[in-house]
Amino acid sequence: MTNYKETLNLPKTKFSMKANLPKKELSILKKWNENKIYFLINQNKAHKKNFFLNDGPPYANGNIHIGHAVNKILKDIIIKYKSLSGYNIYYTPSWDCHGLPIEHQIEKKNKYVNQEFTKKNFRDECRKYALKQVNLQKSDFIRLGIFGDWENSYLTMNQKNEANIVKSLIKMVELGYIYKDFKPVHWCINCQSSLAEAEVEYQKKSSISIIIKLKLINKNIILKSFNINSLNKEIYLTIWTTTPWTIPACKAIAIHPNLQYQLIDIENCILIISQNLVHNTIKKIGIKQWKILYTISGEKLLNTKFLHPFLNIHIPTILGEHVTQNLGTGAVHTAPEFGHDDYYICKKNNINFEKTIDGKGNFKKHIHPKLNGINIFNSIPIILELLKNNNSLLNNEKFIHNYPYCWRHKTPIISRATQQLFININHKNLRQRCIEYIQTVAWIPKWSKKKMIDMITCRPDWCISRQRIWGVPIPLFIHKKTGKFHPNTSKFSKKIIQNIENHGIQSWFDIDKKSLLGKNHSEYKKIEDVIDVWFESGSIKISNIYNKIKQKNDISDICIEGLDQHRGWFMSSLIISTATNNQTPYKTVITHGFVVDEYRKKMSKSIGNTINPTDIVNTLGADILRLWTASTNYSKEMSISKNTLAHISDYYRRIRNTARFLLANLHEFNPKKNCIPSHKMIKIDKWAISQTLYIQKKIISCYKKYEFHEIVKYIMNFCSINMGSFYLEIIKDRQYTTKSNSISRRSCQTAMYLILNAFIKWIAPILSFTADEIWSHLPKNKNDSVFLEKWSNDLFHISNLETMNDDYWNQLLTIKNEVNKALEEARKNKILGNSLDASIVLYVDNQTEYNLKLLENELKFLFIVSEVKIKKFKKSVHHTLSNNILKNFNIHIKKMHGNKCPRCWHIISTLKTAQNSELCTRCILNTIGPGEIRKFL
Repeated sequence: MTNYKETLNLPKTKFSMKANLPKKELSILKKWNENKIYFLINQNKAHKKNFFLNDGPPYANGNIHIGHAVNKILKDIIIKYKSLSGYNIYYTPSWDCHGLPIEHQIEKKNKYVNQEFTKKNFRDECRKYALKQVNLQKSDFIRLGIFGDWENSYLTMNQKNEANIVKSLIKMVELGYIYKDFKPVHWCINCQSSLAEAEVEYQKKSSISIIIKLKLINKNIILKSFNINSLNKEIYLTIWTTTPWTIPACKAIAIHPNLQYQLIDIENCILIISQNLVHNTIKKIGIKQWKILYTISGEKLLNTKFLHPFLNIHIPTILGEHVTQNLGTGAVHTAPEFGHDDYYICKKNNINFEKTIDGKGNFKKHIHPKLNGINIFNSIPIILELLKNNNSLLNNEKFIHNYPYCWRHKTPIISRATQQLFININHKNLRQRCIEYIQTVAWIPKWSKKKMIDMITCRPDWCISRQRIWGVPIPLFIHKKTGKFHPNTSKFSKKIIQNIENHGIQSWFDIDKKSLLGKNHSEYKKIEDVIDVWFESGSIKISNIYNKIKQKNDISDICIEGLDQHRGWFMSSLIISTATNNQTPYKTVITHGFVVDEYRKKMSKSIGNTINPTDIVNTLGADILRLWTASTNYSKEMSISKNTLAHISDYYRRIRNTARFLLANLHEFNPKKNCIPSHKMIKIDKWAISQTLYIQKKIISCYKKYEFHEIVKYIMNFCSINMGSFYLEIIKDRQYTTKSNSISRRSCQTAMYLILNAFIKWIAPILSFTADEIWSHLPKNKNDSVFLEKWSNDLFHISNLETMNDDYWNQLLTIKNEVNKALEEARKNKILGNSLDASIVLYVDNQTEYNLKLLENELKFLFIVSEVKIKKFKKSVHHTLSNNILKNFNIHIKKMHGNKCPRCWHIISTLKTAQNSELCTRCILNTIGPGEIRKFL
């Protein structure tokens, strides 16, 4: 038998089946770097409409984690999609560079080498460390295939940026938003600094709750109120608290004026308890015999005084409507040093206090000898002992409740009164204006809009000062007596800002106060605090990053960050932009969820369930991580595991193999010479192009809605159903066996070229490395890089008026799927070897018969069998269609008898075999003849 392989148009490509992404991606990265791909894109679309993505800066400390990778990949997908849509894209990666975590690293290093630093040297070391961390993270982000202006990354510690941050602060001072006050703030004893709302998270905590009694001093007030001559027993007021360490700071007892309180006679004393809480309190105390003596309204208890349980001070009662009857005794122990409600009610009642603890949370010397230098959280056993010794402790038990923790240290924090700077959230109606701007923004997912409104509605004033060394200074002077800002702040701030821009933040700490302020310099003191890092990141403006671009406003087209940024960067940006520019800082805000493991547990190093993005990149490739990110619905928790990545790798192989098949059949195709005009194309090729355009519109629509997981679904269905199990299977015979330069084959290649050209662009924002690799193999590209392209506009739809329209081909697709099932069953039953061994009979209704016969003698190519016969429908001959789309449809399959053509492998009956040739008639036409004519398939 002659070898006819040389007469076939067999596929050929250098695009490998094996991806080998970890190695191949590195060479592509090198090419992008050498070609300066991001700037090439900007240059290519310089006169197009600008699109700005403002980067919520990650913190410059530690290796990137999977959450970082997700965030940067999502941003990159958006940037590349917008570029394909014709925009001139702008994305400058940013970093937060100041703050406590970096300070801690330097402190640990100093301790290790036993070296003391001046504050200036300490700041220099912090700067060096932060820059090193930025470069490490930058390298990891670039390895993920992220496009951006990496050479000009926005670092909050760059001198010009520090100056711009100070400008925003000074402007808010001038507009009256900033004030100084002594009041409770979130305080971390590990940070030894105040914390912003965004730096606080709540966790379940086990605390000790106690009920204690305080002895009444001025008994006569109670007796007079009840018109009683005398009581033989001492009277005590009961209080309940979950923070026993605050007892030394107790300065008052809050009573609700409208609640009813009862005098309860027990064995050795009389207790005052809220009427609705008597039974619960008595039960907890363990008293079995008791009786109610009198009932009195809360307002009648005003001006009573009680003795502190172990300090020699008198505690007055005050009235407060914040007192509730949900828990406790109806009387609230009030420590103004440690709570907002406590602070404000004591301030209202002119009750002064002094600090009981230092910044580390240790009790000061003068409080009590047994508490001297003891940390508040270690003091509870001592305080319980003091209460017992003074016969004041009635009950103590464990209590589980939500408690605030430091976002960085994961340790309990406290509310502590200190001198701080605040942004007045209600000044100039700032809160309401923020809510109004929230309404103008597109929020994705939609629920995030309500969440943002709720958070701004209930948030307190923003504490923006921090008691740290490494950060942007607050370059303000405060009058030593009045506490007011210097009246000439606007005047001298220009010089300070210029100094910071030219010489850095140290210039503020080195500044000569006398030369700046003049004669009255001694009346003012310099603020030594630094500004909250959230204020720094919230001050980032488009105009600060892109100085050369004429931008009418500082509104970013889009911001996309994790769920925690509603109280963080989204919030700080909104407040600052509303206050200083009277506008929203963003047009669209996208919130993505956190990454969890396969059991939906939060990833934690201590649990050991973390997945390092670098490990994924080094073993599977960045494109696998990118595909997982895109395929996951980011509006919810994003689950990742080895099993998930294995599944994603299967997705990737399907996409790669589809591209490889198309490339392999275009190895000698020249689009300029070989493309066939649409009116001459084979019918199924026109349908394939029409389907591609239909899918492209769906994909672009999903990109516009930022529904990337839906895009992956469309791509996978396109590869598996429209292409893999239908079009690409059907065209193999025509592609391989017809004459190489025939219309039949060139029509097929034209369709594949247009399909692949569009397909590469669909996947480019997601599978950037693979798209680049495929594009490099595509014949005669328009541009050197797919990232300089726009969506394909040379696809076309077939008209619904045509007989063989989309509905027609969709019906054939359904029929073919059913025939494939029957052929597979026949193979399993060893009736057939492969589908070309088959002769099939289709029993159909009249309309289906008409549609199938439109394909004439090409019908067998639809099912990839050697013979097809059409007969009128009759009940279950072999295979019954379990499909509601087609009714009255059955299939009968048998083995075809005859000769197998050694070239096309079709089985041909002896009578139909060409005379004096082992080839079938069709193959003779396609080798030594003029070539067969195809119209449909």
